[in-house]
Amino acid sequence: MQSAIGSTANPALAATSAGAATASLAGNSAAAKTTSTPFAELLADSIGQVNQLEAQAHSAVSGLMAGSGVDVHQAMIATEKASMAFELALAVRNKAVQAYQQVMSMQF
Repeated sequence: MQSAIGSTANPALAATSAGAATASLAGNSAAAKTTSTPFAELLADSIGQVNQLEAQAHSAVSGLMAGSGVDVHQAMIATEKASMAFELALAVRNKAVQAYQQVMSMQF
């Protein structure tokens, strides 16, 4: 069930993971370098998708409140998708900060 949620919440991440798995199975490092996406670009795309889901949820709730034909279940699904995407982005940020703090506390 988690893979289904992850693939719908972040298709770019699922595509990158699938490409990396294919490249690692082939054992060809040149193919992995040509299909890989820079981390900054992947992160920016993911944040953009979270923002898009937030905007969709906002428009669904506004449509529900205005009575413009939006069903309650559509608004709830949109808000839950946005909430889950935001929680995932927050968890990734927290892990990145934690990893940074661990690296900075290392003694060389």
